[in-house]
Amino acid sequence: MAQKKFNVLPGYGLTMGFTLFYLSAIVLIPIGFLVIRSLGISWGDFWRLATTERALAAYKLTFGASFIAAIANAIFGTLLAWVLVRYEFPGRRLIDAMVDFPFALPTAVAGLTLADLFTKNGWLGKYLVPLGIQGAFTPLGVVIALTFVGMPFVVRTLVPVLGSIRTRLREAAATLGASPGRIRREIDLPI
Repeated sequence: MAQKKFNVLPGYGLTMGFTLFYLSAIVLIPIGFLVIRSLGISWGDFWRLATTERALAAYKLTFGASFIAAIANAIFGTLLAWVLVRYEFPGRRLIDAMVDFPFALPTAVAGLTLADLFTKNGWLGKYLVPLGIQGAFTPLGVVIALTFVGMPFVVRTLVPVLGSIRTRLREAAATLGASPGRIRREIDLPI
């Protein structure tokens, strides 16, 4: 009779079974039906459906808003990470903690909250709508939501990198007469 092997993780088989069951029920089975359904149409029908006016508008909104949000996150996330690493000021720890706020907030809740803030009667919307800036239920709102959700990823990725830049290199370059722009361009950016 074979002895049962000792397992460091008790209940591993049971939890793996539950995980695979729910993964199948929630993700794999619907995707499978989607694939089966799409195999039932011809390439011409698929192309016709994928290039309808509504589909093209969805592609334009998705890729355009994502591109704009990525550019905004790259610029402002880098600046925010730089300020958090390089400068000490009152409220720095609060701003550092607020960067992680979108991580703690479910994406759906963030979207609803941002929509409520930017509606005509919202806290920000009541000031922006009279100026012609419509932030809720518009492409601008999608960009704002994507920027809000994506900013922590940029900041939390760059803070350790910027913190690892040795101040000795920067100070040596300044001592040798390098301008602040040249220091950023030739020391900070390559690192």
